[in-house]
Amino acid sequence: MAGAYDDRDGKIWMDGKLVEWRDAKVHLLTHALHYASSVFEGERCYNGKIFKGVEHSHRLKRSANLLDFEIPYTIEEIEAAKYEVLKANGWTDAYVRAIAWRGAGEDMGVASKRNPVRFAVAAWEWGNYYGDAKMKGAKLDIAKWRRPDPATIPCEAKAAGLYMICTMSKHAAEAKGCSDAMMFDYRGYVAEATGANIFFVKDGEIHTPKPDCFLNGITRQTVIGMLKEKGLTVHERHIMPEELEGFEQCWLTGTAAEVTPVGQIGDYTFEVGAICRDISESYEKLVRA
Repeated sequence: MAGAYDDRDGKIWMDGKLVEWRDAKVHLLTHALHYASSVFEGERCYNGKIFKGVEHSHRLKRSANLLDFEIPYTIEEIEAAKYEVLKANGWTDAYVRAIAWRGAGEDMGVASKRNPVRFAVAAWEWGNYYGDAKMKGAKLDIAKWRRPDPATIPCEAKAAGLYMICTMSKHAAEAKGCSDAMMFDYRGYVAEATGANIFFVKDGEIHTPKPDCFLNGITRQTVIGMLKEKGLTVHERHIMPEELEGFEQCWLTGTAAEVTPVGQIGDYTFEVGAICRDISESYEKLVRA
């Protein structure tokens, strides 16, 4: 499938039923379009099975609650909708996007209690998020925007509004010939990339930022568990910018990114080393098991 995302053949599940792809529309005065009252999940289906789909659905419900609304479907109904979309489009390997938002209704200001909550599931076939960087290592810029203080945002939610600075940072990175950007947090610690968590290797041990102001990704948690099962030491801690010079390997994790090696961040370079290659291959085997 190719072409603009609003002009494709296929089916999307929307508010309880499958609709034609081009008919999956919302009104101009949808609250989420004006005030970012939207949460979503990105998931991948491998060989007909969505990897950790139920965990994603639970997080989606929690994200909505953090934004002060309730998704009007159970976990079981959300899971059924995902597989209905995959079946309707004939896909066994695809990216799945579940999204919930405050729609158009009686309210059109900051408050929106009287507006209906909408829910939809779309999916599409998607290759490597970073293209050939999956093999040779991604090149990252260092973003000027920082992940905010958790006292200012619901940082545990996967919410649309929290990605505004990510979009700007990724655009700036792409303009410099980079695949993505690494962000610091409000305190100046290393945080994450624009849509993926980050890991480093030094002297055979793993270091990854403590997720106390950004999303603790499901793929991140999975990879940490795998590393520990391999007998590797994993340090979840605050990482200072000057430490980048001493790290030997680096990779990103995320549903879209999967496990993608990083070859460069700003002026710092990293090898696509044995630990990075091994965890990437092990993750591929796990999700396709």
